[in-house]
Amino acid sequence: MMLIVYIHMLWKNSICLQVNQLNFMVILENMNLMHLDFFYCKITAPDNLMHPILQTHVKINKGIRTIVPLGNGANMIFSAEMDNAKKYGYQFEILWGYKFKPKNIFKSYVETLYDLRLKFPKFNPLNLIAKLLLNSLYGRFGMDDKFPNITIFYNFKSFKSWYNNHNEDIISFNELGDRVLVQHRSELKDQQTELYGTLETHNVSINIASAITAYARIHMSQFKNNPNFRLYYSDTDSIYIDRPLPDYLVNSKVLGKMKLEYILDEAIFLAPKVYYLKTNEGEIIYKVKGLKHSIELSLNDFENLLFNFCSCFNKSTSI
Repeated sequence: MMLIVYIHMLWKNSICLQVNQLNFMVILENMNLMHLDFFYCKITAPDNLMHPILQTHVKINKGIRTIVPLGNGANMIFSAEMDNAKKYGYQFEILWGYKFKPKNIFKSYVETLYDLRLKFPKFNPLNLIAKLLLNSLYGRFGMDDKFPNITIFYNFKSFKSWYNNHNEDIISFNELGDRVLVQHRSELKDQQTELYGTLETHNVSINIASAITAYARIHMSQFKNNPNFRLYYSDTDSIYIDRPLPDYLVNSKVLGKMKLEYILDEAIFLAPKVYYLKTNEGEIIYKVKGLKHSIELSLNDFENLLFNFCSCFNKSTSI
């Protein structure tokens, strides 16, 4: 029998921690200085970790995949995450980095909206509004801000007049009865949102988004390589382990604490976001990333995938 527990409002708890407000930046090259906010460094992972904790991205045929490797490599890393990784035996050689002035800029915002969620039941619109505002906060700072302009012309004549001077800016247009909806983006706007001298202006902050996600990974790392329980599976905000957590870590109403979600009798984990669960109350839960919810799957389907994979793995390793 296993326990599954979820971090309660993980991202929001991380946002409440000290995050970085862009105030000034310096670039330091070939200097072994500590406490930079972000720095590019050579990384050596310990060879005895069952669950490595530092992520990186690699290109594959179908895009980019997130992996958590052992061995040696180089990457950009947040200073607090580097300090945390040292506890697990990681070694770093700093090559260069960016320094930002730290300031807690979201604490009041997050706590106010979280209190609002606690006051209203899940079916209340105010609960949903607060949830959406909280969930979208950190992502808003990390998104691509190269948005097109959208203009609706109320007749084709006005569109044609505008078109004569802006035809090179048009991305697409659609006729909506007598009206015309146009997506367009000017070269000047490209200059204002790219590294183009001193002309660029951005309404995003990658350092804030990166710091928030790093604090979340730091928080989850305490549940990996933990001698007090066996970890079977972990996602962004959840762990599946074989025994209860201490009471001081669990509270469904406190920001950043864990919440007991299910007790399981059976579970099959095949890949990230690909799993089958059976709770102690007989409820069946399964997830396959990219598969429509209308497609029904059974325990037999997951067992076939599991055993076929094991068979292929054994054959490939015996050659």
